[in-house]
Amino acid sequence: MVDAHGDPGVPGCRSGSGYLWWLVTRQKGRSIAGAVIASVWMGLLALQPYLLSRAIDDGLEPGDTAALVGWTAAVLASGTVNAGLGMMRHRTMTQLRMDGNFRTVKVVIEQATRLGAALSRQTGAGEVVTIGVGDVQTIAFSLTAVGPGVASFAVYGVVAALLVSVSPLLAVVVLLGVPLTVVIVGPLMRRLQGAETEYRERQGVLTARIGDLAGGLRVLNGLGGKGLFADAFRRDSQALRAQGYRVGAVTSWMQALGLGLPSLFLAVVTWLAARLAAQGDISIGELVAVYGYVAVLVVPVAFFIECCYGLSRGVVAARRIVRFLALEPVTGPADALDAPESAAVLSDPESGVRVLPGRLTALVGARPADLAAVVDRLGRYAGSAATWGGVRLDEIDLARVRTRILVADNEADLFAGTLRDVVSGRFGPDAVDDDAVRRAVHAAVADDIVRGLPDGLDSAVDAQGRSLSGGQRQRVRLARALLADPEVLLAVEPTSALDAHTEATVAARLRAARAGRTTVVTTTSPLVLDQADTVCFLVDGKVASTGTHDGLLDHEPAYRALVARDTEIDVEETDAEKADAKETNPEEVDAEETDAEEAVR
Repeated sequence: MVDAHGDPGVPGCRSGSGYLWWLVTRQKGRSIAGAVIASVWMGLLALQPYLLSRAIDDGLEPGDTAALVGWTAAVLASGTVNAGLGMMRHRTMTQLRMDGNFRTVKVVIEQATRLGAALSRQTGAGEVVTIGVGDVQTIAFSLTAVGPGVASFAVYGVVAALLVSVSPLLAVVVLLGVPLTVVIVGPLMRRLQGAETEYRERQGVLTARIGDLAGGLRVLNGLGGKGLFADAFRRDSQALRAQGYRVGAVTSWMQALGLGLPSLFLAVVTWLAARLAAQGDISIGELVAVYGYVAVLVVPVAFFIECCYGLSRGVVAARRIVRFLALEPVTGPADALDAPESAAVLSDPESGVRVLPGRLTALVGARPADLAAVVDRLGRYAGSAATWGGVRLDEIDLARVRTRILVADNEADLFAGTLRDVVSGRFGPDAVDDDAVRRAVHAAVADDIVRGLPDGLDSAVDAQGRSLSGGQRQRVRLARALLADPEVLLAVEPTSALDAHTEATVAARLRAARAGRTTVVTTTSPLVLDQADTVCFLVDGKVASTGTHDGLLDHEPAYRALVARDTEIDVEETDAEKADAKETNPEEVDAEETDAEEAVR
C-alpha cells in the first residue's frame, strides 16, 4: 500500500473517472491480481454445476460408483480451492481499497498544505470536511469494480459458453440479460449521479454551518443570534434530508434490481430448461447444471449492479476531489523579484504604516478589523501596494516572503498532538529540541501550562487546544510564533485574553526575546504599548499619529481615551473646560493630570 512518508504521485485531474483510473493504475499489479483472482473465483463457482451434472449423468444415473466418487471429489476440491481464492480475493480488494483511501487522503492533505492561506479564500471548511469524511470512503468503495466488476463480465461469458453446449436457446436468453440490465440500470445511474451531486453539495454547506456554529456559539449567544442561526440550520438540514430521500429512492431501485433481475433470469431459464428436459432435449444432469449456472449468475449480476452503483457514486465524489486539486495557491509573478538581502522597512501606503527594522512597533485603533487588515497587507495575505525595502510585496517571490515574514493570528489553528509538537509546529522525527521549545515557552510565559499538565511537554493537547483555557491557547500560539523566530513577526492581539500581571510579563519577555528583530503587534493594552519602540495610532484605518506611548498619551486625546479606558466624564471633557479649570486652579489640575498619566504608564 501507499507509503505514509512516500510520494503518492501526481493524480489525474481532468475528470472524476480519470481520477479513479489514476488510482487503479497506481496499483497495476494489485488491480490485475484482483481481477484475475475474482474471475477464477467466480469461474469455479460456475464450474461446480458442470461437475455436479457429470456426477449425475456419469455416476448416479448409470450406477457407476467410481465415477460418482470421482466427480464428487472434484466438486469438493473445487469448493476447497475456491474458498482459498475467496480469501485471497477479499484481501487483495481490501488492500486495493485501502491504498486508494490513503492515497486520496494524502493528495488532499498535500493540496491543502500547498494552498496554505489561500485555502479558506477558495473553498469552505465544509467542503474539505465532506471530502475527508465521505468522499474518500466512497471512492475507495468504488474501486471494487476492478475485481468483481471485471470478473462479472468474464464469468457471464463463461456461463454462456457452457450453456451453448447444453442449449443454444438458453445461451441466447442469458446473453440478452446483460444488455437488458444496462438498459434498465443506465437511466437510474444518471439519476443517481445527479441526485448524489446535489446531496454532496448540500452536505458541504451544512457541514460548514456546523463548523460556524461550533466556532461562534458564544458570540451568537451574546448577540442573541443563536435562534436565527438555528432556524437556518434547521432549514438546511431538512433540505439535505429531503435530498437524501431522493438519493435513497434511486439507490433502493438499483439494489432491488440487483436481486430482482437475477431472480427473473433464474425463473425464465429454469422454465425453459424444464421444458427442454420434459421434451427429452436435455438430460436430467444437464437440467441440474442449467439450474446451477443460473443460480451462479445471481452473483455476477448482483456484483455488476453493485459496481455500477459504486462507480456512479465514486465518480461524483472524485469530481469534488478533482475540483479541489485544481485549486491553485496565490503565487507571485513568473519573474518574481528577490527579497531584500537584509532587514528593511515594511510599508503599507493604504494606511500609512511604516515598520522600521529591528524595532517593536505597535498598531493601535478603535476597530480591530482595521488593524488586522494592515497586518494582512504587510504579511501579503491580501492584495495591496505594500512594500518591503521599497519593492512591492506582491512582486517578491512568495516563498521568500513566507520564510521571513510570519503572521501570528490570535485565532490560528492548533493541531492535536503533544504540547511539544503543538508549540514546535512539527510532528514526527523532525521536531526541534526541548531547550528551544522551553525557551519559547518561557518567553510566552507559558511555563505554568507545562507544569500543570500531567506529562509536561509530552502531554496530549486536543485539536484547537480545546483542553486549554483561552489564555493558555493564546500563550501557546505566541510560543509557537517565537520558536519560529522569523525575521519579521506580525502578531495580532497576542495578549488580549491574559490578566494584567501575565500580560505585563509577556510584554517584557516579548521585547527581550525579539530584541534586534522586527516585530509588530496590534493591541490597545497600555502594558504592551509601554514596551513598544513606536506606536502607530490609526483612525478609520489610517495613521493619525505616530510616536511613543508616553508621547501619544501627552499629545493625542483620542489615543489617551482609547488606551487609558477613561471614564465617560473624562472622555467627554472638552479642551475649553480644561482651560477654564486650569485658570481657576492650575496647580490642582496639573497634579490630577500627572497622577492620571502615571497610573496609565
